[in-house]
Amino acid sequence: MSTRKTKKSLRANDPQAQREAELYQTPLPSRELVLQLLSDQGVPLSADQIYVLLDIGHDERDIFNRRLGAMERDGQLMRNRKGAFCLPDKIHLIAGTVFGHSDGFGFLVPDDKTKNPEDIFLGPKEMTLVMHGDRAMVRLAGVDRKGRPEGKLVEVLERANKTLVGRVIRAQGVTIVAAEDKRISQDVLIPYHLDMDAQVGQIVTVELTEYPSSHSSPMGKIVEILGNYADSGMEIEIALRKHHLPHQFNPAAVKQAEDFPRTVQAKDYKGRKDLRDLALITIDGETARDFDDAVFAEPQGKGWRLVVAIADVSFYVQPGDALDKDAYDRGNSVYFPRRVIPMLPEALSNGLCSLNPDVERLCMVCDMQIDSQGVVKQYQFYPSVMLSKARMTYTKVAALLQGGDAALTEEYAWLLPHVQNLNSLFRLMLTQREKRGAVEFESTETMMVFNDNGKIDKIVPVVRNDAHKLIEECMLAANVCAADFLLKNEQTCLFRIHEGPTPEKLEALRLFMGEFGFGVGGGENPSAKDYAKLMQRIKSRPDAQLLQTVMLRSMQQAVYSPDNVGHFGLAYEAYTHFTSPIRRYPDLLVHRAIKAVVEGKRYQAKDWHQLGMHCSMTERRADDATRDVTNWLKCFYMQDKVGEVFSGTVAGVTGFGLFVALDEVYVEGLLHVTDLGNDYFIHDKARHEMVGERTGVRYRLGDRLTVKVVRVDLETSRIDFTLVGSMEAASESAEPALLGGDDKPKSSRSRPSKAAPAKAAPAAWAKSAIAPAKSTPAAKPSRKSGEKPAAGKAAADKSRSAKDKGRHSAQKNKGKPKAKAR
Repeated sequence: MSTRKTKKSLRANDPQAQREAELYQTPLPSRELVLQLLSDQGVPLSADQIYVLLDIGHDERDIFNRRLGAMERDGQLMRNRKGAFCLPDKIHLIAGTVFGHSDGFGFLVPDDKTKNPEDIFLGPKEMTLVMHGDRAMVRLAGVDRKGRPEGKLVEVLERANKTLVGRVIRAQGVTIVAAEDKRISQDVLIPYHLDMDAQVGQIVTVELTEYPSSHSSPMGKIVEILGNYADSGMEIEIALRKHHLPHQFNPAAVKQAEDFPRTVQAKDYKGRKDLRDLALITIDGETARDFDDAVFAEPQGKGWRLVVAIADVSFYVQPGDALDKDAYDRGNSVYFPRRVIPMLPEALSNGLCSLNPDVERLCMVCDMQIDSQGVVKQYQFYPSVMLSKARMTYTKVAALLQGGDAALTEEYAWLLPHVQNLNSLFRLMLTQREKRGAVEFESTETMMVFNDNGKIDKIVPVVRNDAHKLIEECMLAANVCAADFLLKNEQTCLFRIHEGPTPEKLEALRLFMGEFGFGVGGGENPSAKDYAKLMQRIKSRPDAQLLQTVMLRSMQQAVYSPDNVGHFGLAYEAYTHFTSPIRRYPDLLVHRAIKAVVEGKRYQAKDWHQLGMHCSMTERRADDATRDVTNWLKCFYMQDKVGEVFSGTVAGVTGFGLFVALDEVYVEGLLHVTDLGNDYFIHDKARHEMVGERTGVRYRLGDRLTVKVVRVDLETSRIDFTLVGSMEAASESAEPALLGGDDKPKSSRSRPSKAAPAKAAPAAWAKSAIAPAKSTPAAKPSRKSGEKPAAGKAAADKSRSAKDKGRHSAQKNKGKPKAKAR
């Protein structure tokens, strides 16, 4: 066989040739073929050798070089000192993403967790060469003193930070900027002629011109002066830049949105079912401005008809256009207190795509037939034109159903029968939820009430009423039908998946529950119904909040993926997001997929797995940013409460102390281990408790404590507590400063038929795993349930802090790290 034939056969036998042909006009050898070639050859290969072996023509080399470069950045390839391409596995290198810590050390999280399940510790010396978020290649260099694998940096694959936000500091004539993201521990040097005359203490945006190396610190130039730290709204400006949230639309996207007519045109009705006479209504929060969904229900035979109409965003946002590119980059709308960063320009999000009352709007409809037991028997999807008959709020609908407000009942007399129909159907669907075994965790959502200066005046609890739950059930039904429709028609899309607990977490949960006399059914693969049964058994106990919290922590985080594995928390075999295309990019993709099937076509996206990872990332990014803003606002609120005493609940137990959530003010802070008593305290991770070695004093998750606020740090958004009472008293008592009797935490179920919850401030991570986020004005509802809230990087920070500082748990009088107010 000639050499030329061999070369042709290699490229002709590309296992991903069809995929490459679908994605690119001039298909190249796939990444898989390049990796297979290097593996088969068994030696490093130069670029010229790869060209010959894969028959890369001269006119293809520029494009192919970009592919090789991308594979380098992704850690699939590496160049040696001679410039030849190597497989990292062959030279024992591990690629991953760097996560920094405020104390100067960090971790590399490997890309391939199956090959390298443990994060790799990077000491302060290694971290001087990289920044948080960078992608890097490391070589294992042994283990550190705590037994963790430790790495040595070999190469930085990709720099994550092109810009950063920070505070100006000037010392001895040198201007530096300290990053607001404390995971970036290096200060950035600013040459005197590139500082824009920024004043000391001001918040600025810096463009990095040189990255850290073994010879120099990072350098940059100031490109934007945001203002002073305490300026109103500065916390949001910082969060936007710290988390690299896109917050300015491309001018082309704005122009495209504003060029649309302000009203629906008659020509747009073509091919749509006319539902303008149907009594569709929207039900949202008082502060909502974008209305994704409208609902209608009516009796039909022995069952019901439920119509869920969703704004037809895909009609206006086409794949690849300017609006689509901006929507993809943002991934979702971000809801800060008092400010929204929308996924789409306002002309669409609050205008043409919002189902405002008394105006015609284009929509996609899920029209369902539901039997007398509350089971969806049939459904169909179709494009439609509608006209919302009313913009209702949860508060008004709940009041109408309760019937206590005569004036309101008279005002909406015409609408009351429709609301009652929705409520009757909701009751039926609720029974199916219980039969299905969906996991329902109890919690209290909160809302910030602001004063005229833009700061928190007070924090109040928000109770989910029946109107919230009614809309949630309608949205769940439509989302399930969407998933079923796409599966039956074999159309790829993004599913909302939620896997069951990992074996490790399940074992830990069984160990903990066993101490209370409870077991978790289901063997090695428990179902949501097993969790739900356990919840029913514990909900009336005084320690129900503790047990529920441990159950919640055993669950995984929900993500987007084209691989359907079901939704554990909701107990669905298939689930997707269809109901919020104005504010979630995955929903927009699902609309396009459904439309394609309805029209007898197929919707092709470039890479569904990459889309799933991107959308999951943007969701976590939004959660992290809103958490930062909320934490800072709560710290600002607590500034004048230093020295005050509060009752609270232990919301987290770590090796360096207890996180305590305060009653009434719904703020969380750290009670450091050195403030627990004059003893050596041992952290028992499995039992979620701290135990005094000498005294036997125990502090457990869910315990009630009385604490004093001793420090509030706005710069780090952290609050510190001490126990009320002397340390000697704490050492001598088995339960120092614990509140007994009726102050023990009780079930916090928010249903009206249940007892009122005890005063216990829930942790930020202990949001309802089934309650939609729509119950908080600061966050537009996702109308999803049964999921563990995204812990994001804040939780990762705390976890890493616990790992590194766990050694303090058995020592006295060490320095006190501060804890984020959650």
